[in-house]
This record gives sequence, C-alpha cells and structure tokens, in this order.
Amino acid sequence: MILADSSVWIDYFRGTVTPQTDRLDALLGSEPLATGDLMLAEVLQGFDDDRDFDQARRLLDPLDIADIGSREIAIGAAKNLRALRRLGVTARKTIDTLIATRCIADGHALLYSDRDFDPFVAHLGLRSAMTGV
Repeated sequence: MILADSSVWIDYFRGTVTPQTDRLDALLGSEPLATGDLMLAEVLQGFDDDRDFDQARRLLDPLDIADIGSREIAIGAAKNLRALRRLGVTARKTIDTLIATRCIADGHALLYSDRDFDPFVAHLGLRSAMTGV
C-alpha cells in the first residue's frame, strides 16, 4: 500500500507538476492508494471555496483512510524522534513523525515531497514511493 502525504495532494490540487504529482496521477485508479486521517484534514482545510472543497472531498472519498495515531504509534514516534536526534537530525513536525512511524510500522510506502521525511528514509526504514520509479 502507498500512502500519499498532504504535501503531494496540495501540489496536485494546485496543479503544480512535480515527479511526485505525476506519480500520484499515475497511481490514482490503478494501484492501492491511501492517505491518512491527518493528511485528509491538512488537505481539506486548505480550500477556501466550497466548490473546490467538495470536489477534492469527492476525489479523496474512495481512498482508504489510515488512522495515523494510536498509543503505540505515539510511543514509536517519540522513539523515532529521539533516534534521529541522537544522529544529529532534527525532526521539525510532530505530525510528520507520526505519519512516518505509521508507515514504517505498517510497511507502507509514502509518497511525499516534504523533505522532512528524508531522514526517516535514510535512517529508520521508511520506504519512499518514488524509489524505483
């Protein structure tokens, strides 16, 4: 399963062409694709216009929605953040740490354009959905 991060969805809905939005476009309707509950909130809260909000929601509705947080993921995220800190890497956002930890725990690849996930790939086993593309 591939989870698409809000960083890619936001670019996608803005019409920004990137390798990640191209990959997202290719995945839609052809491979199992999900997003997380926290990513869904991040994406939808960005729409000012009701029509755009409704259109985005209709596109996102068929996707599987992964529950990102739980007690185990919260503890795992704290451990991952501490492990990165010991390596001299500062994770800037708690939400990204939770998302990365959920993907690592469940074996999901993450489609992202937010550089904050790179240390999780480099040091903690997060799989990028762009690898091998």
